[in-house]
Amino acid sequence: MQDHHDIRQDMRATVEARRDLGPDYETALIESFVSRLDATITQRVRAEMHASRAAPPDRRPPRDSSPIAMMLASMGMGIPLTVITAEYGGGAGLLLSWGGIVTINVAYALGRLRHRD
Repeated sequence: MQDHHDIRQDMRATVEARRDLGPDYETALIESFVSRLDATITQRVRAEMHASRAAPPDRRPPRDSSPIAMMLASMGMGIPLTVITAEYGGGAGLLLSWGGIVTINVAYALGRLRHRD
């Protein structure tokens, strides 16, 4: 299997051959290089697939990043909502907007607890 260095050497040799032979051979040189590159990529993919089959599976469950996404979304919406409702809605608007954010987060947490069991 060719390594990264061999592909670079092939590319340099192809460019040098193009300079020496001229534009008449450009298509043939490019097709030859692409063919070698394709074969190298295929070999690497096959090696990776073989290695992944040989490796024992990871028994840990995948990490769930949705609580972090929910927190970031809540803060991302909460900051502009706070500014807007404090300016135009006063205390009642501020209370209503944050009440909505809290309600959405509580519903999300309860749904996660329900699905975990």
